[in-house]
Amino acid sequence: MQLPAERRTYGPLSDSLPESGEEPDKVLDEVCARMVEEGFHVPSANYFGLMNPTPTYMGVVGEALVAALNPQLATLARSQLASKIELETVRWVGERVGWNGPFSGTFTSGGNEANFSGMAMALAAKFPQAVEDGVASIGGRAVAYASAESHHSLDKSAGLLGIGRKGLRRIPLNAKLQLDCRALEEAIRQDLAAGARPFSVIATAGTTNCGTVDELEDLSATCHRHALWLHVDGAYGAAAIFSDAHRHRVKGIELADSITIDPHKWLAMPFAAGIVLTRHPEVLERTFAVAAPYMPKAAGAKLPDNSRISAQWTRRMNSLKLWITLRVHGRKAYEELIDRQMGLALDFAEWVRASDSFELVAAPVLPIVAFQWKHRNLSPEQRAAIHNGIVEEITGDGRRWISETQVNGRSAMRMMVISYLTEERHLGELEAALERAAKRLSKETADVEL
Repeated sequence: MQLPAERRTYGPLSDSLPESGEEPDKVLDEVCARMVEEGFHVPSANYFGLMNPTPTYMGVVGEALVAALNPQLATLARSQLASKIELETVRWVGERVGWNGPFSGTFTSGGNEANFSGMAMALAAKFPQAVEDGVASIGGRAVAYASAESHHSLDKSAGLLGIGRKGLRRIPLNAKLQLDCRALEEAIRQDLAAGARPFSVIATAGTTNCGTVDELEDLSATCHRHALWLHVDGAYGAAAIFSDAHRHRVKGIELADSITIDPHKWLAMPFAAGIVLTRHPEVLERTFAVAAPYMPKAAGAKLPDNSRISAQWTRRMNSLKLWITLRVHGRKAYEELIDRQMGLALDFAEWVRASDSFELVAAPVLPIVAFQWKHRNLSPEQRAAIHNGIVEEITGDGRRWISETQVNGRSAMRMMVISYLTEERHLGELEAALERAAKRLSKETADVEL
């Protein structure tokens, strides 16, 4: 999957800028060989890492078509079919959310842009004047709320929106590692009493560390009580809407005002592909529409120009790969994928439960399993050192990859089933490797505990 640890290097390349060209077959042969030999192969069946999948074959074909034809999605007039395909794909996804009324959305470069768009819409919905007059016109500190385990893109977005990263309140977790609804209510009450201006709650459907899904129905009720916008960061977990059998894992997602979903995660699309959806189309346009006299207008067009509903202007056609995959394979193929990956992850979790060396950090909700060294008489630093030692041993030969992380401030190891190539045998090999690492570290741990 990657080079063994002793052969990995991280320094810069030092070649000079070429003055004259080389033969294309020589360059392509060289770069292909080096990418294969020296690359970090995310599409591997033994990649149990972050939310980076093996791309579907039709997704790769779709990417090649887009690169060759290079459609520009800023306006409907420039790209009638490409724009219509994007809007149809958005409609397919929104219908799976369960929205029956009007809704809208657009493809993005990924979850970061989609979350930024959701927070921007929340700000524009609560404080319409801020779009033109800026956050200074709000009359107090604008505040949004998210769990302590929510994605770092929210901090970036808060800074870029001008509310400041301190304007994003990180709410503690409950026993299930979800955003604590009681703590949220208390934080809102305190902020209102202090003269702040709350405007949004950002729930998570599939945290990066554990795959936790917040209590979306309860958070929706809180938002209704306080007139707040509910954005659901479902970059990973919202893909469960494509499975009738596992849709309940994101129960209440249809109550959101806006949603992030990244097809380049659980839907196995090549990078990059994000989507932001909203059941308030007028707010989406209010947030992003800017008039430009040089932009061509399509006579009689009833569909929106993408530049009026997106943070981007010049737009790549990120939708074709998902559209063409759905056309060729259908939704039921995703149902089968999701069901199989859930089964594999739950089987691995059962292995952890039965292990003498490891234990679960939390019961898995999605195909992510966070687990830790079972021996308890360790300081946080000792536990982190042991986890890193195990991870280094598992990943050292380059055949497979897991990671060490922090869950609610505590060290844990993390694996997830994300490749459609992963089978039971790959998990069996990972389990055997973990057992070997545990046996080698057990004496060292025993010495620490003494």
